[in-house]
Amino acid sequence: MKCTNALLIPLCLLATTTFAAKQAGTPDDWEMPMHKPGPFWMLLGDRLESGFADGTDRYAWDVQGWYGYDFNRLRFKTEGEGEHGRSPEDAEVQLLFSRLFAPFWEWQVGVRRDVATGSGRSHVVAGIQGQAPYRFEVDVAIFVSEDGDTSGRAEVEYDLRLTQRLVLQPRVELNVSWSDVSELGITRGFNSAEAGVRVRYEVQREFAPYFGITWQKRNRIAGDAGESSTASLLLGVRAWF
Repeated sequence: MKCTNALLIPLCLLATTTFAAKQAGTPDDWEMPMHKPGPFWMLLGDRLESGFADGTDRYAWDVQGWYGYDFNRLRFKTEGEGEHGRSPEDAEVQLLFSRLFAPFWEWQVGVRRDVATGSGRSHVVAGIQGQAPYRFEVDVAIFVSEDGDTSGRAEVEYDLRLTQRLVLQPRVELNVSWSDVSELGITRGFNSAEAGVRVRYEVQREFAPYFGITWQKRNRIAGDAGESSTASLLLGVRAWF
């Protein structure tokens, strides 16, 4: 008798729950209360800034966005820089397909187009982007131009939250070339490096003005001014949607 009662109790509970759901009008195909699988999108202006050094005012931008799902996305990237009042000296646009292959990591393939005056070159792109241990943001890419010139870029940044709204961000970028490109003044080896620190205040999570300092070193072919280094004060805005 005890065994029979033990079986009847869960059966009665199941029947009662099913009847109550039917009475409440819950559809048979009702989905669990979770977000739908997309598509989603995001647009991030990571660096929209002006730099001031030796009486020369410069501007720079670094914008990227994506559209897609949890695993597969289309990515858009653009960055460049120049002197205020002049056309950009360096500018590029990338269109990529990305695929998540591990938690917080995705590989990316696509094309890049240099759009600054006098460049106009196209590249094939392959890279990875993600978050390393201790929350270092990493973006590494290899570029092969239409002329067969190969180059690479690595960017690493880290957000150190000082308060709920104040964030300190160190950032490092390295550019390397495996080819001499005389028409662009690019020499083989490490042709530019940049290290900087930015402090931003998040008025809202989506909008944060910042200030900072950056040091940049360039290694060009001798006829294009050779090696140079510059330190700049920065003012800018970071925003995302």
